[in-house]
Amino acid sequence: MNEIHTHLTACAAEAARVTRAITAERLAGPTGCPDWTVRELANHLVLYTAHGLEHRALRTELPAETVGRDFTADTDWPERYADRLDRALAAWAKPEAWDGDIDLGGSEMPAPEVAGMLVAELALHGWDLARATDQDFAVPEETGAYLLDVVERYADVYREYEGFAAPVAVPAEATAFTRALAASGRTP
Repeated sequence: MNEIHTHLTACAAEAARVTRAITAERLAGPTGCPDWTVRELANHLVLYTAHGLEHRALRTELPAETVGRDFTADTDWPERYADRLDRALAAWAKPEAWDGDIDLGGSEMPAPEVAGMLVAELALHGWDLARATDQDFAVPEETGAYLLDVVERYADVYREYEGFAAPVAVPAEATAFTRALAASGRTP
């Protein structure tokens, strides 16, 4: 297995753990993401880090009915999310998933770069969801270092599309994961 798959797996396990601890009562609560409730953030996470992760590996489009779905309407949504993450990770475990480019709707990017951005999606929105529901989100130091590299490489693009806020200052001795959160505009 390659290094990026290892980081995807670590972040997916942590995101699944966080979602399993979210009660139905928490879904209407606020998050640190402007204008998103816990439910909206959870749906975004499920759509793009499970369904989207799998479809990117398979080079297929997300079905239209999946895009507008409220995954959290199902009482067992955390388990379904974990199962879908497992499917997505299995799709990325195939060597051919890493070959060539992936169409991003008008532009193409090498598969490993897309996978790196999906690591960021899992880690950053997983952390957002954890924070909104009074939980921690932890990744191995190597995953934090990888995430920091991805965030720094793509920060300007994400800011252009309002996916990141301005960077936040953190102490120099902060972990790589904390620095990645801060570089993405989150306040760790």
